Amino acid sequence: MMIAEVGLPLQIGVAVVVGVVGVAIGFLVARSRAAKRAAAEQGEGQRILEKARRDAEALLKEARVEAKEEAIKARDGFEKETAETREELRERERIAAKRDDSLEAKMDTLASKEKTVEAIERRAQEMQKAAHAKEEEFDNLIAEEKRQLHKISGLGQAEARAMLLERMEAEVQHEAAAMVQRVTEQAQETAVEKSREILASTIQRLASDYTAEVTVATVDIPSDEMKGRIIGREGRNIRAFERATGVDVIVDDTPGVIVLSSFDPVRREVARRAMQKLIADGRIQPPRIEQVAAETEKEVEADILEAGKQVALDTGVSGLHPKEIPLLGRLKYRTSYGQSVLQHSIEVAYLSAMLAEELGLDAKLAKRAGLLHDIGKAVDHEMQGGHPEIGADLARRYNEPPEVVNAIAGHHGPSMAGALYTTIVAAADAVSASRPGARRETLEKYIQRLEKLEEVAKRQPGVESAYAIQAGREVRVIVNADKVDDDLALKVCRDIAKAVEAELSYPGEVKVTLIRERRVIEYAR
Repeated sequence: MMIAEVGLPLQIGVAVVVGVVGVAIGFLVARSRAAKRAAAEQGEGQRILEKARRDAEALLKEARVEAKEEAIKARDGFEKETAETREELRERERIAAKRDDSLEAKMDTLASKEKTVEAIERRAQEMQKAAHAKEEEFDNLIAEEKRQLHKISGLGQAEARAMLLERMEAEVQHEAAAMVQRVTEQAQETAVEKSREILASTIQRLASDYTAEVTVATVDIPSDEMKGRIIGREGRNIRAFERATGVDVIVDDTPGVIVLSSFDPVRREVARRAMQKLIADGRIQPPRIEQVAAETEKEVEADILEAGKQVALDTGVSGLHPKEIPLLGRLKYRTSYGQSVLQHSIEVAYLSAMLAEELGLDAKLAKRAGLLHDIGKAVDHEMQGGHPEIGADLARRYNEPPEVVNAIAGHHGPSMAGALYTTIVAAADAVSASRPGARRETLEKYIQRLEKLEEVAKRQPGVESAYAIQAGREVRVIVNADKVDDDLALKVCRDIAKAVEAELSYPGEVKVTLIRERRVIEYAR
C-alpha cells in the first residue's frame, strides 16, 4: 500500500516532466520552423525588393525618355507658334505701314484740296467784287444813258424810260432765247434724260367735244335714293370706290344715272362693272366695295386676255409675244373719236393684207403690221409720247420684224421711200378711219380744230403763216427771217408748243415744226 502510495506521485511527476519536455521540444520545433519561414520570407522579400528596384529604374528611364520627347515636341510647337506669331506681326506691320502711307497720301490730297478750295473762294470773292463793280458801272451807264437820252431827244422822263425798257426787253428776250438754246444743247450733250424732259410730249388729251363718249361711262340706278347709298355716310363709300377703282364718280342732279370718269378705258370698264354689281347686290360698304372691285378687275383682265386671243385667232396672226395678246385685248375698251380701236385694227389688218397681195408682197407680214399698228394706244395713257413711238418701242422689245416696227412708227408720219409696208399700213389706216360712219367727228368740227391750231400758232410774234397737217398732228410754222433769228426761233417754237398744250385738247401729240429761211431773188436781164 505504501508502495502504491509512493508510485502514484512518481507517475504524476514523470508525466509532468514528460509533458514539459514535449512542450519544450514542440516550442523548439515551432521556432525552428518559424526561423526557416522567416528566412524564406526574407529571401523572397529581397527578391521582390530587387525586382521592384529594377522595375522602378526601367520606369524612370521610360519617363525620362517620354519627358525628353514631350519637351522636344513642346519646343517644336512653341517655335512654330512663335514663327507664325512673328509672321502675323510682320503682316500687321506691313498693313500698318500701308495705312500710314495711305493716310499720308490722303492728308496730302486733303491739303491740296483745301488749297484749291481756298483759291476758288478767293477767286469767287474777286469775281463777286468784280460783279459788284460791274453792276455799279452798269447802273452808272444806265443813269448816264438816261440823262443823254433826255438831253439829246428832248423826251420826257416817262417817254425815255419807256424807250429804254423797250430796248432792254428786246435785248433780254434775245439773251433768253440764246440761253434756252444753250441750255438745250448742253442737256442734249450731257444727258438723254434731260433732253427728253425738255422735248417730251404731253400726256394724251382727248377732244372736249367728245369727252362724254371716250372718257366717261354711265351707270343706271333704280332710284335717286341709291345715290345716297353710293355716297355713303360722310362720303366714305364713294371715296372707297374711287380709291379701289382709280376713277372719278360724278353724282349730280341727273335722274336715274351716275357718271364714272377716267382717261384709262380699262379702269373705267372695271368701275362700270363693279358699280353695276354693287347696285344689284345692294350691299354698298367699303369692305364690300374693295372685294367687288378686286373680283371685277380679275374678270376684266380675263376678258382682255380672251379678246386678244380671239383677235389673233380670227385674223390668223400667229407667233405673237405673250405680252402682246393682252395689249391687243385692251384695245377693246379704247376708242378714238368714238371708233373702236380694236375693230379699227382688225380692219387695217385685212386692208393691209389685201393691198400687199395686190402689190405682190408678203400678205401675212402686212396683216401683222396692220393689226399691231395702234398697239401703243393700249398704254398711251400710262406713258409719255405718241402712240406710234410707244407702239414701235413695244414691238421692238417683243422682237417683232423690222418691217412691223417701222410700220408702227411711221404710219402717221411722212412716207419713206422703200418702206413699202409702212406705206401700206398708213394707207389702210387712212381708209379705215375715213370710211363713212367710222368716226363721230364731223367735218365742221374737224375743220374748227385745225383752224384753232393754226390760230394759236399765228399769235406768236414774227409768225407769217401756219399750216395744220397730218390731221392736226403737226403744225408747220413759217416765221419772218428778218424779225426772228436762229436763237429766237427756238423760243418761238417752244412758246407755240406751250400755247397748244394750254389751250387745245387733242388725241396723242402735236408736232410743231418752225421754218425760218431767207430767199433772195434777182433777175438777169
